[in-house]
Amino acid sequence: MKTRLFSAFAGRPFGPATGAALLAATLACTPPEDLARTPPTWASGATCYEIFVRSFADSDGDGMGDLKGLTARLDYLNDGDPATRSDLGVRCLWLMPVAEAPSYHGYDPVDHYAVERDYGTTDDFKRFVAEAHRRGMVVLVDMVLNHVSSDYPAFQKALADPAAPERRLFRFQPEKGPLNKWGGDNWHTSPLRDEYYYGFFWKGMPDLNYAHPDALEEMRRVATYWLTEMDVDGFRLDAVKFLVEADGQADDTPGTHQVLRDYQAHLMRTKPGVFTIGEVFDSTAALLTYYGDQLDGYFAFEIGDSILAGVRDGRGTGIVAPAMRLAYSVPAWRWSPFLRNHDQPRTATVLGGDLAKAKVAAVLQFTMPGLPFVYYGEELGMTGDKPDELIRTPMAWTRSGPHAGFTTGAPWQPLAKDSLAANVEAQRESSSSLHALYRRLIAMRAARMPLAEGTLVPLATRDTALVVYARRAADDFMIVVANVSPTARPDVAFSADAGLLPPGRYTLVDDLGMVDSSAGAGDVDLTVTAETPVRDHRVARTLPPHTALVLRASRRP
Repeated sequence: MKTRLFSAFAGRPFGPATGAALLAATLACTPPEDLARTPPTWASGATCYEIFVRSFADSDGDGMGDLKGLTARLDYLNDGDPATRSDLGVRCLWLMPVAEAPSYHGYDPVDHYAVERDYGTTDDFKRFVAEAHRRGMVVLVDMVLNHVSSDYPAFQKALADPAAPERRLFRFQPEKGPLNKWGGDNWHTSPLRDEYYYGFFWKGMPDLNYAHPDALEEMRRVATYWLTEMDVDGFRLDAVKFLVEADGQADDTPGTHQVLRDYQAHLMRTKPGVFTIGEVFDSTAALLTYYGDQLDGYFAFEIGDSILAGVRDGRGTGIVAPAMRLAYSVPAWRWSPFLRNHDQPRTATVLGGDLAKAKVAAVLQFTMPGLPFVYYGEELGMTGDKPDELIRTPMAWTRSGPHAGFTTGAPWQPLAKDSLAANVEAQRESSSSLHALYRRLIAMRAARMPLAEGTLVPLATRDTALVVYARRAADDFMIVVANVSPTARPDVAFSADAGLLPPGRYTLVDDLGMVDSSAGAGDVDLTVTAETPVRDHRVARTLPPHTALVLRASRRP
């Protein structure tokens, strides 16, 4: 229903008039039943954190991060005490694959029921989960539904014996199928006989055959094991676009959507309150087809791309549009904005090492709706570019000592060259560091209802270098004003049509503290009436380059 509502405004600029019409129409409609799933209690105002265990913290000096090392560093993420401010304050952890796999990254599972031996034991994992739960954090683990390793025992049996019952778990045929729509060949020659098997990503990752019920039944058993025996709270699901190929179409098929429906239904029966989030690396239009009764949420790739492109190029126009489309189509807890993940060049690298740009990008991410995710080390300004190993380098904890506190041995991958600056010790000592800003933003999002759950309200500005919007929760609201350009902007003002903001007399107070008083951005009075639009209301005399105001509306008598 909301998707159809949004389509009526497609192609129109996101000025205040369009925003007012969208806001009124959206608030007047009832979410479709299949989108009205109850959000998990922990998600309101929460931030999630993605961890590559191999690169986070090594406890035994073998050069590889492990579960004991991660457990020892949990207080950095959330120490369980709301009164302290030295921890990041995240409430949700996503671990990249932790099941046994032959590769360093783990996205080719060989045993779904065993913890990766480089990371530790089943008991180590259970202790980690218990300690995370004790601190108030939920734990999501990566679940690879699409494929397994070519060393997977069932696949080896299927290769060896055409009559083996395991054959039905995979796709074999005597001739190659067609190339996919991108020109790629997903059919691989069997090493044992004149036949081919299907693997979308490469020959070392044969796809599971969900045309046969045994494949889905086995993955249901795997999920049950991790939810019940290992006590995880949910899953991040890898590459779900490609689960079922049909008639030469590799992605987004009806069969894929049906597998996700069946899988989600099983998870909800097995552990009420389970949370799932999927990777659909595609446009927002394609992403919207994966909602309804499929997974709980999905990553919003276009939001991160739009933020980074706008900040990199110094243009505010267009940054908010992808978030607007999702905000008026899907409940906010069911989509997740992020800047970068383990497959993409890091934020600091994309922005040319300019940490001022990284700061304003973080402000935009954390003040938009959705359930935000942070890739480990982004809060430190870690750098990294392709190949993937250089995006997944070890975390730097100290400015000195062996390998910046990550390990006492030889690290599996050299630390990034910027580890003398992009480390926890150095950044914790500075109130103006990127790390300090992340802590403030995470805390602010958790404490302020408009940021935690508020509607996204588009506001207008005459300056194309500015990004301006409000977050509104009933009669409570906050206004975000960001300068994404390399030059100071004078006479910073916004406009809003009647009805966008709740009527009343307010003082706008900067909650973020990114801009000092010389900008003339102290307490600013604002009067809103039900009938009169707000026009060119000045909130700062000047706004320095790559800075932002997050203005809390305090009602006056």
